[in-house]
Amino acid sequence: MVGPGGALAAAPRLLVLVLLSFLAGGARASPATDALRRVSPLAAAGGLCQQLLLPQGYPCTEHTVQTDDGFLLSLQHIPHGKNGIPDNAGPPVFLQHGLFQGGDTWFINSNEQSLGYILADNGFDVWIGNVRGTRWSKGHSTLSVHDKLFWEWSWQDLAEYDVLAMLSYVYTITQSKISYVGHSQGTIMGLAAFTMPEIVKMISSAVLLCPISYLDHISASFVLRAVAMHLDQMLVAMGIHQLNFRSDMGVQILDSLCDDEHLDCNDLLSSITGQNCCFNSSRIDYYLEYEPHPSSTKNLRHLFQMIRKGSFAKYDYGWWGNIRHYGQRHPPSFDLSSIPESLPIWMGYGGLDALADVTDVERTIKELRSTPELLYIGDYGHIDFIMSVKAKDDVYVDLMRFLRAQQGMHSSY
Repeated sequence: MVGPGGALAAAPRLLVLVLLSFLAGGARASPATDALRRVSPLAAAGGLCQQLLLPQGYPCTEHTVQTDDGFLLSLQHIPHGKNGIPDNAGPPVFLQHGLFQGGDTWFINSNEQSLGYILADNGFDVWIGNVRGTRWSKGHSTLSVHDKLFWEWSWQDLAEYDVLAMLSYVYTITQSKISYVGHSQGTIMGLAAFTMPEIVKMISSAVLLCPISYLDHISASFVLRAVAMHLDQMLVAMGIHQLNFRSDMGVQILDSLCDDEHLDCNDLLSSITGQNCCFNSSRIDYYLEYEPHPSSTKNLRHLFQMIRKGSFAKYDYGWWGNIRHYGQRHPPSFDLSSIPESLPIWMGYGGLDALADVTDVERTIKELRSTPELLYIGDYGHIDFIMSVKAKDDVYVDLMRFLRAQQGMHSSY
């Protein structure tokens, strides 16, 4: 009889051979991976403030926070807009980016189109989070990025450690409850974190863009192919712990997935996120100077577990690993009904989103005790909520109305 995980335990060598055969097959480069090869990412030297905000005339300071497990995270603070009054900061708003992104994602369009700039210019005290492993947060008290243990984490750790450390820092500095704004993986982290009393007590309200807690109905063709190929298990078997699509190996993996027979990646972004109505594709080369950021193979595997199992639960280590980590055979679920009913929540989601599918969003809504305010845009995709050239009018006006209503601010927008 094969024990729990026995079949998988016998598979690593086969998985390695399968992936190596893909990589050795001379996969044709897609236009998207051509761009990844052509555009070099900017060095993180100087930090996000120096690279993006200070040149635009915005006040910005860099902060470093250490998590309880030793990671050194970079935060940025924009206390007001270009024409704001120093020492007259409004209520704090914390922005948390998604998977393969960093804090730059909130400033990567123009001042008039990027949520980070817009919030600062409208009187909010803006704080930017950058999770472990991104180019802005590559430090650790004892480990280096070349160590396997540096990448031994998933979004569960981002919720339990990174969110706790960053929000605790902002809460201590501002002496005020914080409005949390997350996109994509930033909403997974947020929803998991809000089930923890020590975190949710610091939150005044939550804005969730493309909210994800379940991934049962994901339709992104690239992701479904990667799941079907067991890409996560292949990477683990090969000893690849950092998932970096700006590395030579990362680009080769993309090319191996993007073959004409199974998957056409001529529009790689759409194959990953679904169609986006209002994304400015002419700026791709500029975006690629900042993104994608690295993540961990374990994080990818945790997300694939969500897709395969239809669960919103902690990382599954297998029966014996779960008993060792959790004291039970199956990983505990994050209970959305434990999020306080008193926490005001606003959600924005789109009809073309192939990651945060409408059916899964509705399931999330049903499991919450509160009734969130909802903004549904039928022709918006996953990236539109942060990079649409029309998001200022389509999304951010109502988003800021919600934030002001919770914080008692006067509307001037």
